[in-house]
Amino acid sequence: MAEKVNIGVIGLGQRGRSLLNTILAIEDARVGAVCDVYADRREETSAKVESKCGKKPSVYEDYRALLDDSSLDAVLIAAGWEEHIRMATDSMSAGKITAMEVGGAYSIEECWELVRTYERTRTPVMMMENCCYDRFELLATAMARAGKFGEIVHCHGAYSHDLRDEIMGGNVNRHYRLNNYLRRNCENYPTHELGPIAKLLNINRGNRMLSLVSVASKGAGLKEFARSDKNPDKSLTDAEFAQGDIVETIIKCAGGETISLKLDTTLPKYYSREFTVRGTRGLANQELNMILVEGEQPLHEYYEPAPFVRKYFDNAKEYEKEFLPSLWRDVTPEERELGHGGMDYLMFREFFRAVKRGEELPIDVYDAAAWMSISALTESSIARGGAPEAVPDFTNGGWVKRKPKDVTAL
Repeated sequence: MAEKVNIGVIGLGQRGRSLLNTILAIEDARVGAVCDVYADRREETSAKVESKCGKKPSVYEDYRALLDDSSLDAVLIAAGWEEHIRMATDSMSAGKITAMEVGGAYSIEECWELVRTYERTRTPVMMMENCCYDRFELLATAMARAGKFGEIVHCHGAYSHDLRDEIMGGNVNRHYRLNNYLRRNCENYPTHELGPIAKLLNINRGNRMLSLVSVASKGAGLKEFARSDKNPDKSLTDAEFAQGDIVETIIKCAGGETISLKLDTTLPKYYSREFTVRGTRGLANQELNMILVEGEQPLHEYYEPAPFVRKYFDNAKEYEKEFLPSLWRDVTPEERELGHGGMDYLMFREFFRAVKRGEELPIDVYDAAAWMSISALTESSIARGGAPEAVPDFTNGGWVKRKPKDVTAL
């Protein structure tokens, strides 16, 4: 392959433009094409690429025309959620190494189609789940691998993010979330919380998710917000939203572990992913940036919660010298500015390095299918009153023999 991986970017909305800025800062990458259905977005990003690189990229309105561009080695898909899998299957069929932004699936069949297309074409595809590259999640995973938490029993994660203004501005800002909240009731954005947990629990690599149950609260947050002065789109004042405010999901794994997920995006709340690992000898809690290991803190003694939390709050840094993966050790302040505190930069840097070396991508098609399937499965479970749903084995039994692979193992 050439010195730089020539990539085309499909979808130039808020997320697509942010990721384009990250890619432009990576030495192994060159943006050779951009694509969006909106002319103003195409013009803005084309000018940005030209200003940064000194060369105007090819510009496309139809993503299929971009896929026909023989000069491109790879494609990033950052369009609306409902387009991700269809575009990814088309991209793999066109022989383009595919980077697919996160989101949930709309049916189990489209997850199978993603897997079948990969197995037919063998075109590499990676889900770009940046939270798998977060500092705390990687520290906790390294400590779990070292046995510091003992046997892992339970993990928890959330996508807790007040998105009321973004959702309600969907028509104004041409954003994809709005229609999903109007018409669906599910865990619509599962991979931020599930991805790092799945990696830690070796899902699809010696372990797998077996089944889930999911329930949703009533949806009152958007209805009240729609009638407030904060609503940016008065045409939605009396809209009825299908999505519940809080969605709770419990997943059972073949290894005996449980995973709890929470979607919380339409009520007042600070941002948190609530990433938590519980084992027989300790725990990790991202909200408090806290690591507790039996024998190193007096976990079995009775303390008033507040003084105990104050004493060990933000103590994770004490474990970084021994356990923090090398991926994070030399991150510069400039790289931290390249998306979500550096997560986006590290994710894309490792993607492009793997592509250039011809190595296996860190988050593969089986990860993508399993994680994205949660949206479709929770939609069905919620509709049936919290009934159990079986999680398909997208590896067709391969999980039994597949070896664990962390995102830092390149």
